[in-house]
Amino acid sequence: MKESSELDRIDQRILRRLQRNGRMTNAELAKAVSISPATCHRRTQRLFDEGFIRSVRAEVSPAKVDRGTLVIVGVVLDRSTQESFSAFEAAVRKLTFVLDCHLVAGDFDFFLKIRVKDIADFRRLHGEQLLALPGVRQTRTFFVMKEVVDGAPLDF
Repeated sequence: MKESSELDRIDQRILRRLQRNGRMTNAELAKAVSISPATCHRRTQRLFDEGFIRSVRAEVSPAKVDRGTLVIVGVVLDRSTQESFSAFEAAVRKLTFVLDCHLVAGDFDFFLKIRVKDIADFRRLHGEQLLALPGVRQTRTFFVMKEVVDGAPLDF
């Protein structure tokens, strides 16, 4: 048996298939990667246990739940210290409308990915909650006109 945390060709095939369709049954997955269902179940469980698979969830259509406007917000903090970054990160984790938050290098400290109903909804959230986050000196907002690639599977 291979050592923990090593991916062989079969593990990679399992991961690639699950990225495309997380709803596959174990039997369908086993057939697709040419192994027995019992072996497939053990391997998939190991991939979960070792953190290769973080979660399996439904991808909800934003427009169907009235969140069709995608906004990217660049945030500059007033200080570049570990304390100010930590305070900002702790506060932003509590905002349910923030889908992604990334610490970045360059002109901004963080980029936030946010989905809202419309521009008025964003304006309200921006004024009431984003500008009130700890250490925020400046924000720059980018309204996404078209999503060309979103949530593509990892290429490995």
